[in-house]
Amino acid sequence: MNASQTSDVPTLLVKIFGKDRPGITAGLLDTLAAYSVDVVDIEQVVTRGRIVLCVLVTQPAQSLEGSLRATVHNWAESMKMQAEIISGIGDNRPRGLGRSLVTVLGHPLTAGTAAAIAARITKTGANIDRVFRLAKYPVTAVEFAVSGVETEPLRTALVTDASKLGVDVAVVAAGLHRRAQRLVVMDVDSTLIQDEVIELFAAHAGCEDKVAEVTEAAMRGELDFEESLHARVQLLAGLDASVVDKVRSEVRLTPGARTLVRTLKRLGYQVGVVSGGFTQVTDDLKERLALDFAHANTLEIVDGKLTGRVTGEIVDRPGKARLLRRFAAEAGVPLSQTVAIGDGANDLDMLNSAGLGVAFNAKPVVRQAAHTAVNFPFLDTVLYLLGITREEVEAADILDRD
Repeated sequence: MNASQTSDVPTLLVKIFGKDRPGITAGLLDTLAAYSVDVVDIEQVVTRGRIVLCVLVTQPAQSLEGSLRATVHNWAESMKMQAEIISGIGDNRPRGLGRSLVTVLGHPLTAGTAAAIAARITKTGANIDRVFRLAKYPVTAVEFAVSGVETEPLRTALVTDASKLGVDVAVVAAGLHRRAQRLVVMDVDSTLIQDEVIELFAAHAGCEDKVAEVTEAAMRGELDFEESLHARVQLLAGLDASVVDKVRSEVRLTPGARTLVRTLKRLGYQVGVVSGGFTQVTDDLKERLALDFAHANTLEIVDGKLTGRVTGEIVDRPGKARLLRRFAAEAGVPLSQTVAIGDGANDLDMLNSAGLGVAFNAKPVVRQAAHTAVNFPFLDTVLYLLGITREEVEAADILDRD
């Protein structure tokens, strides 16, 4: 019996709730099977050891309905559970057009905040069809399946409220593409790693403060990136090339970076980095993390010394967007299936070109312009925006160890 055939057929909603234990789902379905009913819909939720199991079935012959009700109640009682049976017509009402997934990240996620997000969704005219927890640490991540409003206006409505409530909210269109092969491209400095690479070089040249000042101005969008890059690199002239190995050893990955990359690779995603920093570091990161793509500026070295110049095409704000498109073409992934992650103003073109642009602990101008923002210091929280649960990550880790 298909959906159209059940639209006006009498049905029964059988609801069981109580303490969870093995065999409940099988036991209820076996009890219903004796009455030759068809299963129209089924859903089960377990929270802190308590189960709610709902089965929507076709109504049995009128002479058997009383017996079915009595038998289900008796079975539930034998399992020390409660049962409720509600008569009705047909299946669940169709979900509205415009389907989205709203991911909320909080640390903590308070009841008041969750209520405010739910109320805002409702105010847009959308309906919450399902709620599912993706993770309980290092942040609480909850996903709302929403229908009835198109994704863009829903995103606009929620993102403003999210910043006021102190949580991060991502809104993406629902559909098969959520689990499709994708490409994730990240900025490096202050995103994949905790450091600004040029500042690590500058510390060895004794000009760290001067370089940091120019870097901050560039990331805020107050200076032209290419101009600021040349100005900072000039301060490194004369450094011995052996400093490259020292800087590589000083680079600190952002918490969760290894988990993010490892999990994405297990799922068949391709992962790359683009950086306004230097290939002397990004090439090493590519090898260490088994990245698929990496592109950055290159410090010129002559006779074992840094010359204070860079060689090749400059990786600047528009350059990062071009590289995202190039990586997507090489990976055979549509641009709509790409995810870009960055923190600075020079990442904005890349973030806006991607299917999903994530501002990671970003400057205000970047948070306001990106599709969504993550303001927690754990890079692997981005996984939750892709619908990947903490349990799935941990299970994969266990399998690898075994």
